[in-house]
Amino acid sequence: MRYLAADVAAGRDIATALDRAATLMDIEAAVQFALAFGRVGLVGYCWGGLLTWRAAALVHGLSAAVPYYGGGTTTEQEIARHPNCPVMAHYAKEDHWIGLDTVETFAKAHPEVTVHLYDADHGFNCDHRGSYQKASADLARERTLAFLEDHLA
Repeated sequence: MRYLAADVAAGRDIATALDRAATLMDIEAAVQFALAFGRVGLVGYCWGGLLTWRAAALVHGLSAAVPYYGGGTTTEQEIARHPNCPVMAHYAKEDHWIGLDTVETFAKAHPEVTVHLYDADHGFNCDHRGSYQKASADLARERTLAFLEDHLA
């Protein structure tokens, strides 16, 4: 099954309609619940990547965060945030939604964040998209699992 343009538009409409403060409160509640079982990491893709970045700065209790091509993470407002846990961020060099220049600005502003760039387009990790790029997805997964192992074990 592949995402169609209508699927992407529907997802964007849903995300836009959500109350952003309430969404972070939901993430906070989930993290607080999960802390009873050990350290907590968060991984998010696209809009979820943006939420993962925000959570790294605003949600208490995270031990690691991994945003994948988080749309909006490289805006001035988001770059101004400071994470309270280790972060590894994955971006695509050919992303038509997130400019490479803004990723470079993000990386310079946050030397504490591990930033990886892939020869791929936005959504390279999603095998339901035409932009899926297996080699980049596999490498990002390997890096993510090692990062989480380091910070959650």
